[in-house]
Amino acid sequence: MKSSFSDRIGSIVFIVSLVVIAVIYGAFAAWRNWFPAPQVELAQRTLTDIAKNWKNDYGLEPTRHLVAPGGADTDTGPDRSESGKFSADGYVLIAGLNENQDESFHVVRLFDNDGNEVYRWPVHYDKLDTEHEPQNVMLHGMEVMEDGSLILTFDAGNAIARIDACGEPMWVQNGAYHHSITRDGEGHIVTLFKDGVAWLDEDTGEVLKRLDIKEDMVPADGGMQQAMLDIRTRTPESASEKIRRLNDPFHINDAEPLRADMADAFPMFEAGDVLLSMRELNLITVVDPDTGRMKWWHYGPWFKQHDPDFEPDGTITVFDNATGSGATKIRQIRPSEQGRETVETVFAGSDQVPFYSWRRGKHQTLPDGNILLTEAEGGRVLEVSPQGELVWDKPMVWDEENNLITTEARFVPKDFFTNGVPSCSSK
Repeated sequence: MKSSFSDRIGSIVFIVSLVVIAVIYGAFAAWRNWFPAPQVELAQRTLTDIAKNWKNDYGLEPTRHLVAPGGADTDTGPDRSESGKFSADGYVLIAGLNENQDESFHVVRLFDNDGNEVYRWPVHYDKLDTEHEPQNVMLHGMEVMEDGSLILTFDAGNAIARIDACGEPMWVQNGAYHHSITRDGEGHIVTLFKDGVAWLDEDTGEVLKRLDIKEDMVPADGGMQQAMLDIRTRTPESASEKIRRLNDPFHINDAEPLRADMADAFPMFEAGDVLLSMRELNLITVVDPDTGRMKWWHYGPWFKQHDPDFEPDGTITVFDNATGSGATKIRQIRPSEQGRETVETVFAGSDQVPFYSWRRGKHQTLPDGNILLTEAEGGRVLEVSPQGELVWDKPMVWDEENNLITTEARFVPKDFFTNGVPSCSSK
């Protein structure tokens, strides 16, 4: 029996109505982040990531670790090389990848004043963690010890470890440690664990204590800090709903303890207080590790910053990524109880000395006042004078078109190592 014209019209109207409702719901879902908007967004990101990095994940090419060359010499080619030599008498350690992937995926290199590699530590991530492939984690935090051993963390990994000069594990602590490691001068290291800070014994790796932002800092000081820390939340639609934090609301990326030998320069604080960087809040703060109370804080003008450091003159310097600007800066601020601090720019990328890392990055003030810079997303390490002049730079070349993402460079003085330049007796 043939359907009537009115029946066909009814079916068409019904289908069109469903489409209209779906479109309207889709618009509101995207606006309100309702189902299935988060799932669709996640699927899109996953497919994009797979298309871009499948060679990395199959161990064919380390695409997750490569970046377009930064600095003035942006031309590709195998002749990208360093200029000059660093000024201070000592060595520079640089974390990266091993060109001999059969030996180890990651490596830390040691360079002398002339830019010559004098030693390297193979980093065997497969000896530290059985859950993640080495090519899928990023060697990020690095602390060097006088005996020639290293303590390392890995973003997207599941381990913090101390390795000897031959790359063999001395201790391993599995867990979501990431970004940074700093010694406190009391036999401990301070690092990041999930959304918080962890203190470990540097000789054994034993976890001594932890400070969690959500559990310890947000409710601290009678709840006075919630408004500052819970900025990135979603407003509920009704009184029955709870406040929900947005994805990665803090992105804590550095923790530095105030050492006893520098505490006199910071009368507002006490030795052991910890300086934190929260990228998503554009916030740096000094926190009492026992109570979670923020003794001092400052928002911006840095944007998506990394690596705030206590300096001997009583100031704090900050690696201001200035994401989106094209010119990363090093900022300086002197904490004040009155809250009237002036932020100065002590170095900024320029046409004469290009310097830009839209994410990641480290800096270190050298004994002579120069600054050692890790241009992570340009794959380059450089040194600049207080006047902003380029002293030395070293692009970390991988191939004719790419540099290595460089997460950490560290200067140590000539007499730092107990027995001179490290060596491995098994070699």
